[in-house]
Amino acid sequence: MRQLSYQATPVQEINDPVFREAGMRVLIKREDLNHPFVSGNKWWKLKYNLEEAQRQGHRTLLTFGGAYSNHIYATAAAARELGLESIGIIRGEETLPLNPVLTFARECGMQLHYVSRTAYRNKHEPEFITGLSRRFGDFYLIPEGGTNELAVKGIGEFAATLGDDFDYLCCAVGTGGTIAGLINGLKGARQIIGFPVLKGVEYLKGAIEKFLAYPYPNWQVNFNYHMGGFAKAPSQLKIFAEEFYQCHGIRLDLVYMAKLLYAVVHEAKSGKFEKGSTVLVLHSGGIP
Repeated sequence: MRQLSYQATPVQEINDPVFREAGMRVLIKREDLNHPFVSGNKWWKLKYNLEEAQRQGHRTLLTFGGAYSNHIYATAAAARELGLESIGIIRGEETLPLNPVLTFARECGMQLHYVSRTAYRNKHEPEFITGLSRRFGDFYLIPEGGTNELAVKGIGEFAATLGDDFDYLCCAVGTGGTIAGLINGLKGARQIIGFPVLKGVEYLKGAIEKFLAYPYPNWQVNFNYHMGGFAKAPSQLKIFAEEFYQCHGIRLDLVYMAKLLYAVVHEAKSGKFEKGSTVLVLHSGGIP
């Protein structure tokens, strides 16, 4: 059974006056460096899904995403590396020329199939999946964002490698699979804070809870830093991301990581982290 390549990643300290004034240390786990294309949490979310697809004898992966989906990008690259075919069900109409994400996916061999936003809402319905089977034949289905029990298992395995040299673990939240895996992997230790990048997603708490192995109490979700919603990037966020890169040499994508670090900085300014504490930020990859 073939597996994705993996590069061990460092932990980098962020020396910033904001954190020094707050009396805290901030570290970033550079999981964005674990693979050139299947980076960050996507590597771990796909790990056991890719193993299961091969175990079942599937030769084709099918998944869902928007036109700028990190997950589409990563799945296409993973399929190419493992010698599998891939199909991406893309929300919305085709727009030419293709953007860099979809161009890359197609260069990896992914077959792109566009559906209307209305039809896309039915992607979980059995009738919709049956229609895809009739059209494309046999495939292994990976949900939008890659979140399922196998993805949570992979993230939990990653969490168990983080050690104990921190008091808080902060991560961006999309579908909830990554934070659920982190909670399971840390088994009640440390404080875990998730910052959703989508607007109006209070339902995420319930979505996260359904993947938990135990009702651990050491986590929370902060809904205050979505910056207008998914893929919204107001000018202050763009400025923040550029200044962060100039100061610390770390690229932040505007969908996930820029919002996460922006949140950590502003929470530090507000005194939300205990003095003397160490905050570990998960750099979960993403396309700058």
